[in-house]
Amino acid sequence: MAYHKVNADQRGQGNSPYLDNDELQATALELEWDMEKELEEPGFDHFRLGGAVQHHLGNSQSPDLDLEPIQPSSSPKGRFQRLQEDPDYISHYMRQAPKNNHCNFYQILKVFCTALIVFIFGVVIGYYTRKQCPSPPTSQEPNNLHIYHEILKEIKAENIQRIYRDLLQFSREDDVDIAMKILVQWASQGLEDVRLVNYSVLLDLPGSSSNTVTLKNSGECFYPTGQTCSRETKPLQSQDLLHSYAAYSAKGTVEAELVDVQYGTVEDLIRIQASTNVTKKIALLKLGQSPLLYKLSLLEDVGFAGVLLYVDPCDLPKMPDLADKAFMVSLNSGGDPSTPGYASIDGSYRQNHPNLTTLLVQPVSSGLVKKIISLPEDTVQKDRCTPLQMPATGKKIISLNIQSVTTYKTISNVIGYLKGAAFPDRYIIIGSHHNSLSAYGEGWASSTAIITAFIQALMLKVKRGWRPDRTIVFCSWGGTSFGTIGSYEWAEDLKRVLQRNVVAYVSLHNPVRGNSTLHPVASPSLQQLVAESQSSFNCGEKTKCRGSNVSSVQIQGDADYFINHLGVPATQFSYEDDKTSENSNFLSEALFPVHATKSEELDPSFSLHETIAKLTGQVTLQIASEPVLPFNALDIALEVQNSLKGDEAALPQLLAVASRLRDTAELFQSDEMRPANDPGERAPSRVRMLNDVLQGLEKSFRVHRAPPGLYRNILYRLDERTSRFSVLLEALERYKLHQSNETIQAAVSEVLNSINSAQVYFKAGLDVFETTLAGKK
Repeated sequence: MAYHKVNADQRGQGNSPYLDNDELQATALELEWDMEKELEEPGFDHFRLGGAVQHHLGNSQSPDLDLEPIQPSSSPKGRFQRLQEDPDYISHYMRQAPKNNHCNFYQILKVFCTALIVFIFGVVIGYYTRKQCPSPPTSQEPNNLHIYHEILKEIKAENIQRIYRDLLQFSREDDVDIAMKILVQWASQGLEDVRLVNYSVLLDLPGSSSNTVTLKNSGECFYPTGQTCSRETKPLQSQDLLHSYAAYSAKGTVEAELVDVQYGTVEDLIRIQASTNVTKKIALLKLGQSPLLYKLSLLEDVGFAGVLLYVDPCDLPKMPDLADKAFMVSLNSGGDPSTPGYASIDGSYRQNHPNLTTLLVQPVSSGLVKKIISLPEDTVQKDRCTPLQMPATGKKIISLNIQSVTTYKTISNVIGYLKGAAFPDRYIIIGSHHNSLSAYGEGWASSTAIITAFIQALMLKVKRGWRPDRTIVFCSWGGTSFGTIGSYEWAEDLKRVLQRNVVAYVSLHNPVRGNSTLHPVASPSLQQLVAESQSSFNCGEKTKCRGSNVSSVQIQGDADYFINHLGVPATQFSYEDDKTSENSNFLSEALFPVHATKSEELDPSFSLHETIAKLTGQVTLQIASEPVLPFNALDIALEVQNSLKGDEAALPQLLAVASRLRDTAELFQSDEMRPANDPGERAPSRVRMLNDVLQGLEKSFRVHRAPPGLYRNILYRLDERTSRFSVLLEALERYKLHQSNETIQAAVSEVLNSINSAQVYFKAGLDVFETTLAGKK
């Protein structure tokens, strides 16, 4: 790079009296430095000046400045060219210096003021943007418990009572009309997306005349309630008829000897078969102890033709008024019988399944049973109760006449959505049911009042700008009394979506059945969350709290499909009376006619309803809003190991795979769950991966086939007194009846594959995280 220095002689000719030699030298040095800097910029690589001789930088060795003409910039407007063209450029330059300094001051001031204004403007924009936009989930996390408390404190007993009484005004209306009124009520609370979903399904309803039981020995005819069939008897109201039959039973008439099988266990049947030929006989069967469908399958298997079903008064010590009442049961395991396994939508193929059993089944009152077996009316005394039992002497021949009618009816589900802010494609479903048959009283009204009160409290917070991270789906199911038809049809209709999106199911099926004990039920992965939620509430002075005693047992209601077909973690809170014995289990399968104020008698202040609503609400909010799903993988592994302890069918292979499952679950809990619960180490993509693994923890525990009435999900036991897997327990029972190892081998294989599948799933989840971390490194 070349340039010319300006020498002292040339400068002297420029009439610059203000500069002496020292000042000129200093000025020249500064100018030389400025020129070097500017010439380094692009576009200054070559300079041309006519008649000038180029000199290299190294040519100036003398301390005296040899000032020669400077090569101008190639730009016609260049700074150096203007200096060259002006003969007084040095003096002119020096004279302008004070003015330039003055201008520079104002320029600096302008820049400073502009920067200050931009800074203030940015602060204002940032403030309002932060105020209007939701904060990231991690920043909200410390306030989650405070938010839950604000929502739950809006749930009050008096509000639930008011909603409950409003609902009872609809109890005599049709299923579709009741569903429509619930929809309007939910929408009025502010729920944004509420839908009515209808299905045409096959129902089994009472015929034009009541079913009858006739004693052939005496010729007496009775209705199921115990009233005689004589003309003097006041005709039964049609509503009463709905409570005296078994839906989907075989129809017709059967006449045979009555055989007392007590609770219909395998031991009972072995004892009876040892002395009696039971083929084509009628069984006198007590409800309770094990699922009705399972007991009926045993009776059908050994050759019975009919069943007279009743509830022993000794199993209902606090409800003696039900002894003289008949009841309804459903023999439907779930869904529309005409479309098994697929939804009842328009155009679906309808199969002809009016009867779901070959048995003629008739529920009757215990009062009628006493008449049939010739026992005195009063068998319940103050000190003790004597269970009903047919005398060993004397045969009883009876005739059953069953005339129910199958017909297609429309049932309605009410579905409401509260979309999540962060993960709208993940659903927490909270379900109650509404009245399908008007005479079933208020059981449905309690659950619907609780879910409506929760919606009301939740929407107050939503209107102030808050939302859960995940979507909450509120459901009021229709057709529950006939075999959870509404929930089955909706879930079969949306099966692919629900398999991918549902995180948990929270049940509100008949939440207040008694007033003695709070009874929490939860799948193993939710037990810790439920126990912690329960410990934060005071159950009241008149009721008992079970502390952390949360069980995984079979429950009645619409959670069935989500537990057994989707493998979704589920939970339910309810108040019940203390059970006197194991015989009291599964009595809730009987639907007794009850008067409309039954719930108010059990809970006059509605404080129990409020407790159920708040417990249900807290669990729902935590699952819906916690960044990491509050599921516990290790609790599942521990539950599996506990179920195999002391089981004679537990082969070494089962114990070994259960041990591997526990080891993997412990690793998963320590390596993935604990770091994810630290907000400082929580990465959004990693949390999403972890939640996807947690969401599928229980799906592996569904066996392909289960005996009638037993859950396919092996994590749920038959009752609290039984710790063993129900499918293994049932296989051992059938072995006693048929002396065949095939049933046991098949059951062990199912359980073994389920546990192994779960262990592989846990391990795959760990491998995904390890691979992801290695890739990032």
